[in-house]
Parts: sequence; C-alpha cells; structure tokens
Amino acid sequence: MNIAVVDYTDKDAPLAFTDSLRKTGFGVISHHPIDSTLLDEVYEEWRQFFKDERRFNYLFDRNTQEGYVPPDLSETAKGYKEKDLKEFYHLYPWGRYPEMLSDKTRRLQTQLTELAAQLLNWIELHTPADISTKFSMPLSQMITDSPNTLFRVLRYPPLRGDEPVDAIRAAAHADINLITLLPAATEPGLQVKDALGRWHDIQCDHGMVIVNVGDMLEECSEGWYRSTVHQVKNPTGEAAKQERLSMPLFLHPRDDVRLSERHTAHSYLTERLKELGLL
Repeated sequence: MNIAVVDYTDKDAPLAFTDSLRKTGFGVISHHPIDSTLLDEVYEEWRQFFKDERRFNYLFDRNTQEGYVPPDLSETAKGYKEKDLKEFYHLYPWGRYPEMLSDKTRRLQTQLTELAAQLLNWIELHTPADISTKFSMPLSQMITDSPNTLFRVLRYPPLRGDEPVDAIRAAAHADINLITLLPAATEPGLQVKDALGRWHDIQCDHGMVIVNVGDMLEECSEGWYRSTVHQVKNPTGEAAKQERLSMPLFLHPRDDVRLSERHTAHSYLTERLKELGLL
C-alpha cells in the first residue's frame, strides 16, 4: 500500500495528498506548520497527567462524552469482545481542562484545527465536481466553530504479559469523523489494512502528521473517499515494555450539518457511539 508522504510546502502537495487519500484512505504530511517543540512539550505534560492521581477528578461523563477514561472503562471496537489496552482523555473546546496542564495543549489543538481546515480545502479542490457539488456546504465550513471536534490523548500502557488473548492496543476500526489528524506518536504501531486484508505499517517519523479519512467524509462523498480500517498492534520484545502516547484530533462537523439524505452529523455520531458502548 503506497501511502504518500507529502511535503506541505510543495506546489503539488494538494493534489498528491488528495490522491493518496482517495487511493488508500491515508496521507502523511511533512514540513507542516505544526510546532514540533510544542508537540513534544504537550506529550510530556500528558505523560505526567497519566501518572497523577488527580486525573480521577476528571472521570468520563457519558452525557457529555468528555473527560478521563481509565483502562477498565476503555472502548470496545465494533465486532470485538475485549476492550482496547489503553486509557485516554477526551478534550473538547468547551470541556473540562485538567488544572495540572499549561495552555500548551490548547495551542496545539488550535494549530492542528487550522491545518485541518486547509487540508479540507485541498480535498474539496481536488474532488470531482459531480461529488463536491453534493456537499451541503464546503468541507472546511462544516467544522467552523464546531463544538464536536475532539482532541483525544491516548496512553497505551506497557504490556504485562497477562492481557486477554485477543486484546490489543487498538483493535481494527474506522474513525467516525470527517478526517483525523494524528501527529507522530511516541512509539510506532499504527497499521492500515489494504483491500486484500493485509496489514501495513504506516510511516510517520517525528515531525510528520498522519491524516486519514473518517466515516463522515465517506458518507458525504457517497463513498468517493473511503474510511480505511486501521489498528495499533501490540509490540513484542523490549518494545512491549514501553508505553505509547498518541494525540489524534478528530474533526467533527457541527450537529446540524447535513452529511447525506440519511444523516446529519448528530444522528450519525449518536449511532456510532452506541455501537462503541460510549453512549
């Protein structure tokens, strides 16, 4: 599977990026405007958060879908029986913000959202007119002032060796949203499944951002863009002793945005959260 690594500053970047999304569901951006030093600092702050007992002051609220989800409450991917081997925090623009953090996470979230809007413009620019004219509005406008865009900070603990047989760090799944932006994680492990069911490691060196198509973009493009299945595999050997942190930004439209004749963003999200056991 040939997932393109696209230089954000290249004049042909919009076309190369969109072409990779169309063919694989994924694209990787290099030389982007995200501050890599800020990214590293945010990772370190959250590394400390997951060690802090005060994290339990922010336990997950099923009604608002925000807050801290410990490993025993982690989500179960559709079609799987075992929970993923992870803990995470759901941070929304309006949600509870842990007091032990500086403002760096908010700054990073803003940078990623601005980059996402530009990438959505690229996608629309290079989508065939017979598809793009059916969008209820420009893609980048769907996320403007959206209260639903989710910044998820994940920690995958070191493996102990006594995990359930079928449990992995993140079981095979597709994302719900329009697109996902994922800065390079602290450890490798992300894989994507091709049309023949084979798994491929995704290259994402420090300073790169992975972008993938979500179900909502597939829905509103009538399948022109496909939401590709991916997972985070369990490491082996010495790597199994290392924790892994990652910070995907899930770009969600506002609730009232019409995705298709069948769904608004709200009706689509509600349906999927029930499947995951988070609602």
